[in-house]
Amino acid sequence: MNPNGRDAQASAKAAEAIRVGLAIRVGFRIGEIESEVTREPLTLAAGFWLLVGAAILASPMLGPPVLASPVLASPVLASPISPPATSAPSTSLPSTSAPSTSPASTSAPPNVVLIMADDLGWRDVGFRGSEIRTPQIDRIATQGIRLERFYVQPICSPTRAAVMTGKSPARLGIVQPISKLDPTGLPLDEKILPQYLAAVGYQALMVGKWHLGHRQRRYFPQARGFEHFYGHVTGGIGYWDHNHGGGHDWQRNGVTVRESGYATRLIADEALRLLETRDKARPTFLFASFNAPHLPNEAPEATIAAYPESLDARRRIHAGMVAELDTAIGRILAKLEAEGMGDDTLVWFFSDNGGLNPSANPEGLVSAMNFLVSIFGEPLPVEALEFLRTNVQDGASDNAPLREGKGSVYEGGIRVPSALWWPGHTRPGTSSVFVTAQDVLPTLLQAAGVSEMIPSGLDGVGRWREILEGENTAGQGARPPDFRVQGLGGVALIRSPWKLVVPSPPPFGDPKPELYEIYQDPEEKRDRAAEQPGRVAELLAVLEAWPLGPEIHAPLTQIFFDPDAFGGGEEDREPWAEAAE
Repeated sequence: MNPNGRDAQASAKAAEAIRVGLAIRVGFRIGEIESEVTREPLTLAAGFWLLVGAAILASPMLGPPVLASPVLASPVLASPISPPATSAPSTSLPSTSAPSTSPASTSAPPNVVLIMADDLGWRDVGFRGSEIRTPQIDRIATQGIRLERFYVQPICSPTRAAVMTGKSPARLGIVQPISKLDPTGLPLDEKILPQYLAAVGYQALMVGKWHLGHRQRRYFPQARGFEHFYGHVTGGIGYWDHNHGGGHDWQRNGVTVRESGYATRLIADEALRLLETRDKARPTFLFASFNAPHLPNEAPEATIAAYPESLDARRRIHAGMVAELDTAIGRILAKLEAEGMGDDTLVWFFSDNGGLNPSANPEGLVSAMNFLVSIFGEPLPVEALEFLRTNVQDGASDNAPLREGKGSVYEGGIRVPSALWWPGHTRPGTSSVFVTAQDVLPTLLQAAGVSEMIPSGLDGVGRWREILEGENTAGQGARPPDFRVQGLGGVALIRSPWKLVVPSPPPFGDPKPELYEIYQDPEEKRDRAAEQPGRVAELLAVLEAWPLGPEIHAPLTQIFFDPDAFGGGEEDREPWAEAAE
């Protein structure tokens, strides 16, 4: 329909407010780096990025645009996305998904194993039709409940902050990955998931990637409620050298560990030790936070060799990384059974964001990187440019048929594979309930039988019974609460089933707001903004009023000269555990 005067005026006014805010602070995020356009005096670093920007703007002349999925011809989807018959979100489950036992009838709280992948694409798993074999992840999805609409933030630290607190990361001031230069992390006044569970008798254990604060020991996991931590505290490490940004980042409870081995396997080894030596008098919460399949592309040769050479070289290594992740998860599941914990453990699997793929980057940026590589080869001579190139070109995830990927607020960046399984309490099935990363904390407290522990003031809501039985216990009526995401090139707001996308201003985006009905149009092909100006204005007003906490992130002028590289470099700094204050 044509916009009337009042709706059009309101929409334009709200959109302008959002655009002005973004123009003052434009997030240009690629993988683990953000460039901030501020009102500061021009520095050498800023001048360099202006030159890079000019190259990007001129890049359509540098070479042909890159296809949306350059690494793999998309196979026929084994489990296609089928939108419901109506535009209203479904909150009911197939009859086969009803639980065999009500959670209220259990006499003891369950053990909880939370398994998080890193940068796993929508179609990087077998149950979504991938050529990558993932029988263990598929087991969770086929024997448990597959969550068809599980949403996260498009980048790592914000999702992890939401999971740990039950709050919108924008409220916490964490809107991009925490770089190695950020002095703080997840605010210390926030009570987080292991602390809630410890208060009702759980032992909280963690293995893998933290990425919520590493410069001060009071931000380490063992200072935030975990009794044991093994892994790395920064965002991305080399799988073999365990280095990040020139420092060795591998520790056990704050003490640097130097050991050989592939990181995914070592994380699983420690998880098995912890399950075997746990305090059997208490329920266990294990957070298995894997780094895989985050860059760099590294996997054991024998695992890579299991995939045909006809695959794109990067996709083939990526497949090996996902296969190693799946094997590690299978080892954890087998250990649960060996320890007699299988029937008493809730397992919840998901990725922290969508998969990294060149399709999430502006075509001009991809072409500019191709041009630079054609001149200088790989690696590029400037470390910051090489880091940028790696994140632009080397991602090999498959998010099809969803749009774009990691860093993007479109569906490929924020809708991820997820499933939960509790033998005896969940039957095989699917749930179309809208669940987000910030719902994880209250949902687990419900599953543990301690709903009274859920505090007021969370952005997330408990979805446990709703997932199991299709009942609405969220106290939000038939509609889930609003969900705000922020990533590469803009912000978005989901008021299910509608989704508003507000891109960044040029040169990195088109500032025109977009509106999608994501239940009927999951691939986001039909922009409905012109048809629904009143709805656009309403959602823009919600975004404008969203509470934003003070951001914790270091500015470009610091990051540029000390790029957040990971893996494969020389160790020329103190190990991260020793360097922390």
